Amino acid sequence: MYLSGGEKMGALRARYNFLFKSTKGLILVAIALIALVTAIWGMISGPMAEFGVRDLVIRTFGMDLVEAEREGRIILLYHAIAMAVVAIEVYIITDMVPMKVHQQTNINAIITFGYMVSLVFGLLFGYFGHNFIFHGLYIFGLSLMFFGGLQLAFALWPWKKEYYARDPVYSQTRTGIDLERVAFFTMAVATLGSALFGAVTGSYWGNGHETFLAEDLIREPEKTILQNSIIGHLHIMLTLIAIGITLIVGRWQDFRGPLHKIAMPFMIVGTIIISLGAWSVVLVEWAHTIIYGGSVLVMLAALFFVIFSWRQLIHRGIEKRGSPKASFRQKLSALLEDPLKFGVGWQMVFMNFTVSGVGIFMAAKLDEIFRVWPHREERIVLTGHWHILSAIIATIILLYYADLAGLKGKIRKIFGWSVIIFSDLAFAAATIFSMKRLIVSESAQQPLVNWTMLLVDLGLAVVLVALALLMIWRLADLFKKRGRWAEEFDQTAYPEIESHDSAITGEQQA
Repeated sequence: MYLSGGEKMGALRARYNFLFKSTKGLILVAIALIALVTAIWGMISGPMAEFGVRDLVIRTFGMDLVEAEREGRIILLYHAIAMAVVAIEVYIITDMVPMKVHQQTNINAIITFGYMVSLVFGLLFGYFGHNFIFHGLYIFGLSLMFFGGLQLAFALWPWKKEYYARDPVYSQTRTGIDLERVAFFTMAVATLGSALFGAVTGSYWGNGHETFLAEDLIREPEKTILQNSIIGHLHIMLTLIAIGITLIVGRWQDFRGPLHKIAMPFMIVGTIIISLGAWSVVLVEWAHTIIYGGSVLVMLAALFFVIFSWRQLIHRGIEKRGSPKASFRQKLSALLEDPLKFGVGWQMVFMNFTVSGVGIFMAAKLDEIFRVWPHREERIVLTGHWHILSAIIATIILLYYADLAGLKGKIRKIFGWSVIIFSDLAFAAATIFSMKRLIVSESAQQPLVNWTMLLVDLGLAVVLVALALLMIWRLADLFKKRGRWAEEFDQTAYPEIESHDSAITGEQQA
């Protein structure tokens, strides 16, 4: 069918409106950018160097990589990806937590421009020469993200009567204040404070502070205040992102009832304690004890969500089958029927074996075992610890988005189980690799190293292929005249914009 110039512009404008003026479109763009960055920059990682892929990618894209600047490049890359992840969480929160429409549109617009500017110009500065105009724009993007965060915190203010809890099945105070909203607000404020924690340190770069990776300083007996600040910033920001996604999936699965009433106070107090503990790293040596106390409360809140979620899945599955006296096998089948909703809880449980359990064991046996190892081995454990936690958060976001995107039937099951099984395979193999010195000596480690690295590569490759297929499906859908994208725009576009925009209607008439 031939379209005139005006009709083509209408079609393009309709898709632009979906991608940048609807919740599902904004999330899709952010995930696509993360996938693109991960695919390209993943090819210049250490394992790819052995196959010659690293050098090919560097030459193809004209990257300027000086070995002495490696730490700075990695920091820029981490921030670029982290800002996009934070943006995704913001989009979901502004969509699911009640607030005024103009607040939602303003917050999302600022956050979108901020993370895109920081991502693009941060990577340009770090990997394609050092044009300091790009660095200034990178900082500008981060500043916009902070400003958007201030607006989010203001919009989440829970002490307005219009936002009081309406149903007694949800956690609330005696006066009706919605404690789940308080938890979102606390997380947002803690994130702003923790961002400043890192930003103040960053302002001293080249003036008493030099670039470093946190794992490189683990055996330094004395650390400067600025170095401790960066270590605290790293820990708390990743933790707050995890808290954010826990609250999101809880609201997604309608977490409520007695467990919800216990979990929300735990989550609020735990978030405050963890934040104070991370910030106090610069002042006291026993700050990690404070962090552990807050972590216990947050992890208990997450555990209560998992228990509620799995009970609900079993109950609904049994009701669907019409079996009032179900056997254990039937209950298990009902629990595993929907891998997306089961998976978010399972990944939180699995995290305890690959992240939390390893961290607790390492802290308990630090002087007895880990400090006896060569520095490189302890460094590998810490690096794996942070990367696995980040990747588990990413898989939970993927499972949530797959449901949001409308995957159903066999495709839903294949995608869900592919992400769960192969990501966990990679995380388990990475954990064994990082703790290998407990199993084999250095002289006998090579077979174990080879197998674990193979499983890590295989697991992550399958997850990335699943993500690529999901992105290709969504890209193909954008070329359809009235595809799923149009339905999603109708569902999640901002009312003020939707009422003033006739792009989709014009395209239908064409």
